[in-house]
Amino acid sequence: MTTTTAASAEPGERTVRKSSPGAARGPRRTGRIKRIGLPYLLLLPALALELLVHLVPMVIGIVMSFKELTQFYIRDWGTAPWAGLDNYSVSVHFDEPVGEALLHSFFVTIGFTLLSVGLCWLIGTAAAVYMQDNFVGRGVLRALFLVPYALPVYAAVITWVFMFQHDNGLVNHVLHDQLHLTDKPSFWLIGDNSFYALLTVSVWKGWPFAFLIVMAGLQNIPGELYEAAALDGAGLWQQLRRITLPSLRPVNQVLVLVLFLWTFNDFNTPFVLFGRTAPESADLISVHIYQASFVTWNFGTGSAMSVLLLLFLLVVTGVYLLLTSRGRKTADV
Repeated sequence: MTTTTAASAEPGERTVRKSSPGAARGPRRTGRIKRIGLPYLLLLPALALELLVHLVPMVIGIVMSFKELTQFYIRDWGTAPWAGLDNYSVSVHFDEPVGEALLHSFFVTIGFTLLSVGLCWLIGTAAAVYMQDNFVGRGVLRALFLVPYALPVYAAVITWVFMFQHDNGLVNHVLHDQLHLTDKPSFWLIGDNSFYALLTVSVWKGWPFAFLIVMAGLQNIPGELYEAAALDGAGLWQQLRRITLPSLRPVNQVLVLVLFLWTFNDFNTPFVLFGRTAPESADLISVHIYQASFVTWNFGTGSAMSVLLLLFLLVVTGVYLLLTSRGRKTADV
């Protein structure tokens, strides 16, 4: 109990005032609640929009995956017959045409994603390390490196469509007419070459993001480490191996995961490059699901494929985070 004394009206007399603990604790508790609740209140509009834009369509898509939803029920999809797990069974039945095509698309997407992410990281890291040295025109070169990342996807990819044209495209003009590396002009947007065309566009579009992230991470490495390593006789490769890459490990862990998710789910690039129907060698799973839903008008099966894709990405992300967190704890020990 807290007591306070104050002078009374008459000289020489003092009175004792007693204050209850709740009276002093009440304003503090109210102020603490306001301080704690204010951030959540400010986040409420963003959470509401996130719920509206992402979570609600996701729940609807999961419900649709359990229905026999075709073009006959598209006007009122709630009346579509309940299919249970039939759509999932058709999707994972790899001996049948639907499952076999989905499995082929999955393997194509895996190969494409690994190559694209690896090349984006390699080129972006090499460019970021090179840009740490001071030289004339470094600022201009940095700006040029970021141009592919800053361009709108449609404008960038449609430019590559014209460059990959068979008769008058720039790629065939350089490779065949000028350098004479091919016997005849190649078809880049159909056939087996479509995979390499898609990979080229994806790497060209994605490596500036890796360059930007790695360059930001390099700013946090003290220059004294490189100076001490140079005095000890360490060369460029040893500095890169012993200082740069270990220091960039937390940055690279996040960068690789983001690049993997972006590339694996990429729909805009193949859709603009090839149209509604991608060639078999460039049949990414995002376009394949689109074809299963909006070309064959089987929205139930397409939704089931989307749910399977979501589960796969959740598992991969969870395993990746678990392995990287264990590796980080081992390195700290």
